[in-house]
Amino acid sequence: MASQKNQFRATLTNWYHENGRALPWRQTRDPYAILVSEFMLQQTQVVAVIPYYNKWLRRFPDFSALACASENDVLHAWQGLGYYARARNLHATAKIIVDRHGGHFPEAIDQMRQLPGIGKYTAHAVATFAFDQSVPIVEANTARVLARIFNLQIPIDKTAGREILWNRATQLVPKRGAARFNSALVDLGALTCLPRKPKCRICPVRKFCRATNPKILPLKKARPCTRRLTENHAFVVRENKILLERSGNRWRGMWILPPLKTRTCPEREPNGSTINGPIYRSIFPFTHHRVALNVYRRRPRKIDVSSQRWIRIPSLDRMPIPSPHRRAIKNLLTARRT
Repeated sequence: MASQKNQFRATLTNWYHENGRALPWRQTRDPYAILVSEFMLQQTQVVAVIPYYNKWLRRFPDFSALACASENDVLHAWQGLGYYARARNLHATAKIIVDRHGGHFPEAIDQMRQLPGIGKYTAHAVATFAFDQSVPIVEANTARVLARIFNLQIPIDKTAGREILWNRATQLVPKRGAARFNSALVDLGALTCLPRKPKCRICPVRKFCRATNPKILPLKKARPCTRRLTENHAFVVRENKILLERSGNRWRGMWILPPLKTRTCPEREPNGSTINGPIYRSIFPFTHHRVALNVYRRRPRKIDVSSQRWIRIPSLDRMPIPSPHRRAIKNLLTARRT
């Protein structure tokens, strides 16, 4: 068994040496840079992350720079990546590192996991990629690879399945060179052991794989039904300003078009004509939701000074605005000019 593990590790790392991806966060052992990449890669594809990662490090090169930044600047820099709780947690972690750890990221996994937004996987990823600790990692790619290699016939997103995955990963990780091995396992899943069409014929570790039907693995519990939501918002402009509201819910801390809580009788223009349907519609996904965004034209009125503000249109680029609302604003302002 030990010799087979060694063969598997050697075969996989040799393949990685020739085929591994040259990702920017693999060119450093800086725990801050690696932590940034891990936060960004949660629920976001590598190709989308790379430009954000490079821009982020230019703007916030270390924990100190990020800790000193305002939430407004942090959310603006994250704008477009979605799942903004990640940005808030990263910001909060930077402040703790500076205030309580003298700017030095802890090497102990149990200390890492006390920081905002850092769970088991993220802590293990920083431990292995920044400090080369011999610890396993289990994320989407490695979970798929492990489920197929060991032919796991149990849902991997249930407690028992997750425990088995982590145990199997622990058995495979080498005592030395763990960072290289874990990177190789990730890239095997990303490049060869694909979700729907695994490239089994060119897989470097095919002879070690126990799966009889890899396409159906990994097994997962049934997904919850996608909920369909409708959200109505107002488009209110005057002169060279637009009315925005600071969100306290989904987009907490970001600026959005003011919500319309109910649809009542249609408003009337000065000429007596009614304001009927929405002037903008779009649909965007959000976790397990599918949200229909409707925007209605409204006339300027008294605003809620506690959460709403008139924003100069030329200043919009500096505001943290979620992508669905930014697209709506851009579309409506363009239509207004024409």
